[in-house]
Amino acid sequence: MAIRDIILHPDPVLKKICPPADAADKAVQVLARDMLDTMYNAPGVGLAAPQIGVLSRVFVMDCTPKEEEARPMILINPRITWQSEDINIHNEGCLSLPEMYEDVKRPARCVVQWCDVNGATQEQEFDGLWATCAQHEIDHLNGRLFIDYLSGLKRSMITRKMMKLKKERAHG
Repeated sequence: MAIRDIILHPDPVLKKICPPADAADKAVQVLARDMLDTMYNAPGVGLAAPQIGVLSRVFVMDCTPKEEEARPMILINPRITWQSEDINIHNEGCLSLPEMYEDVKRPARCVVQWCDVNGATQEQEFDGLWATCAQHEIDHLNGRLFIDYLSGLKRSMITRKMMKLKKERAHG
């Protein structure tokens, strides 16, 4: 498998809505495995296809604590079928916005339905960090970033910092 480059905000690809993926397509399976390698290498707990420049409804996640055995998940064409009324506030970050963290309010629990790499339909309820991560990654597939939940001022400040970071990286 391969480690792919992660696209940084601001980039128009991160604001696009992804079309459905074909879970039976070998290219989608290779993409998902590359995404896991990329996520673990970053390191992160979740990664959506548009973050590596692929407009496809695929994301990967693994929110297991470091001292536990990894539990990588590949979710193809995920959709949230239920969200709790109770809210969780989590200090979110994003591999496309390195070193940027802000508190985001989201439902504390959610049920997600998706296809696995074999094309079988799966459904699971997530809570805690798993719920936050699943909702964050599904947002990516819908062209949303965690900063879209923040005030315009905070969003602008983070975007300016990211533009500066991208410029610094481009000039080595």
